[in-house]
Amino acid sequence: MKEEARYVKIIEWSDEDKCFIGSCPELFYGGCHGENEHQVFDELCQIIEETINIYQEDGKPLPHPLSGKEFVNAMHKVA
Repeated sequence: MKEEARYVKIIEWSDEDKCFIGSCPELFYGGCHGENEHQVFDELCQIIEETINIYQEDGKPLPHPLSGKEFVNAMHKVA
């Protein structure tokens, strides 16, 4: 399994932006966007892979990946 598979990937529709937004909260703020949900997911996966490579090249430890359940529980605490 690739390291990027461990990270939560969120693809959601933005009424404000009228497009899909992709994000990975453990690794970075922001992300990618577009009109096609599948293309946004593919781009998000590529950004995650590139971000992991940057962490590794810089010798920085990767943030702890959240499981889907851990992520949901963390969001309930924020709300």
